Amino acid sequence: MWDILKAIILGIIEGLTEWLPVSSTGHMILADEFIHMDITPAFKEMFLVVIQLGAILSIVVLFWNKLWPFSFKKGQPHVKKDTFQLWFKVLVASIPALIVGLPFNDQIDALFYNYITVSITLILYGVLFIWMENRNRRYQPRVRNLGQLTYKHAFIMGCFQVLALIPGTSRSGATILGAVLVVGCARPVAAEFSFFMAIPAMAGASLLKLVKFGFSFTGMEVAILAVGSLVAFVVSMLSVGFLMNYVKKHDFKVFGWYRIVLGAVVLAYFLLFAK
Repeated sequence: MWDILKAIILGIIEGLTEWLPVSSTGHMILADEFIHMDITPAFKEMFLVVIQLGAILSIVVLFWNKLWPFSFKKGQPHVKKDTFQLWFKVLVASIPALIVGLPFNDQIDALFYNYITVSITLILYGVLFIWMENRNRRYQPRVRNLGQLTYKHAFIMGCFQVLALIPGTSRSGATILGAVLVVGCARPVAAEFSFFMAIPAMAGASLLKLVKFGFSFTGMEVAILAVGSLVAFVVSMLSVGFLMNYVKKHDFKVFGWYRIVLGAVVLAYFLLFAK
């Protein structure tokens, strides 16, 4: 029963931090110091990735009308060509991460999944967010809606998504930075397309972890995975809605400052208290 409660807590953390540009990995590595589940290391590694499926499902539900390419008007099927174009752009954006992440993901985790890397990337990207917003005071966004986003723009954002392979970076944080700084996207466009890019990236990562772990689960493992994913789904629905409303009126500076503080906390904790 305690492990179910811990799965709920981790699901909340995943749902809150996956879509906000604050690094879910940074939060998970800190939470792992305090939340010890009675599960095998292999299942734990898989669980922390696969609960992302719940978070992904929230994007599909919230943006169903934009993501589903078929509709029915007067009883006749209608194909929404702009939706197909959106999916093609998402696939183009997925190419860089596929090329780099698929063959090198395990090596990258082995080299960089540690509190020092996570602390540095949290602080570094926090500084970049603050710098970006100070710089953007003098510029007007060139891409104000998804229709203005080109395949070139999508590929550029995909290249920034590769940076998220380094733990602590934040997938949404890296892609939003690339979208705003290089592509010139308005904040809501950057955030929304970043969400869509996550669907194949996170689904693929989850599938790989499942295949690596195998499909032989105990009853308790099924319950832990199901509860964590469900909670991540519900909380993601709330956090995505919050972020989309927030960026319409505010900038990303608050997330930059939060990252800097969290990075300092992670570094201080592991240097001073962790064994």
